[in-house]
Amino acid sequence: MEIAMDKELAKSIPISEILGKLNSHPTRINGNKALYSSPLRNEKTPSFWVNQSTNRWYDFGEPAGGDLIDFVRMYLKSCNEADTLFDALRWIKNMSENSYVPALPVPKDELSDDNSSLTIKSIKPVRHLGLVQYLAKRGISLVLARKHLHEIHVHNKATSKSFYVLGFKNGDGGYELRNPFFQGSAKPKTISFVRATSAPSKRIHIFEGFMDYLSAVSRLGTEYPDGDSIILNSIACLSKAYPYIRNYGYRIAHSWMDNDIAGANASRLLSAFLKTEQDIQHIRMNNLYAPYKDVNEWHVAMSSPTKPI
Repeated sequence: MEIAMDKELAKSIPISEILGKLNSHPTRINGNKALYSSPLRNEKTPSFWVNQSTNRWYDFGEPAGGDLIDFVRMYLKSCNEADTLFDALRWIKNMSENSYVPALPVPKDELSDDNSSLTIKSIKPVRHLGLVQYLAKRGISLVLARKHLHEIHVHNKATSKSFYVLGFKNGDGGYELRNPFFQGSAKPKTISFVRATSAPSKRIHIFEGFMDYLSAVSRLGTEYPDGDSIILNSIACLSKAYPYIRNYGYRIAHSWMDNDIAGANASRLLSAFLKTEQDIQHIRMNNLYAPYKDVNEWHVAMSSPTKPI
């Protein structure tokens, strides 16, 4: 049986350290107090205070506060994850161990991709003709798409324009947004987790984007991937996947990174993390879809009537 971290030891870990590993950083520091945008929800005005001398927090938007364990239980609940005391202590142990692999540097274009001007007007099943045609060009059936995607009507306050996109929901309630002419996200931005039909699973698949995940399912059958799947939605979110993998009993981790420099770096960092786990084999799937850049490009090529022999 897995041994969770001692409660008093968990409470002694600086809350700011855990927030940093969630890529949450203070917007203002006033003496021993630091102000953050709440990691518990999407907000425009920061309202989450951490008292670094007492190691306690208070979120004026909830309102709620307490020690690190109280925060982690609320954070897990906001992610629709099990939030018992044991779950919180295990999560804190995973996040605070010395073997924790640091996050990928955030690419410059990721930092400049500010979609704060976007507002969602409606969320419906996918039926817009333009989006259906876009899915067909990417080799994704409408039946499969409707299991994982939504049709979202988006308004851009900066340009006063509205348009339709495909939306793929992440674990914090945000959406990855795509159409033939637009790629962005409705914050908060984080990973998406798709659980296998039979649990617990011994395999975990890690994809860069949702088109890669849907392409793998389309090409290899609806029963595949035969395991849980994490869709990063950006390789900058790689470290956010680690707590979902550590100590969960996976025996095989399949990575589906792009065949480019960024994908190779992500595979290397993922491999370094997986070496800190016991009895888990890392299988890089790149050879399956080489020489194509990513899984979707390979899937589309293989679906073409003039596909290479």
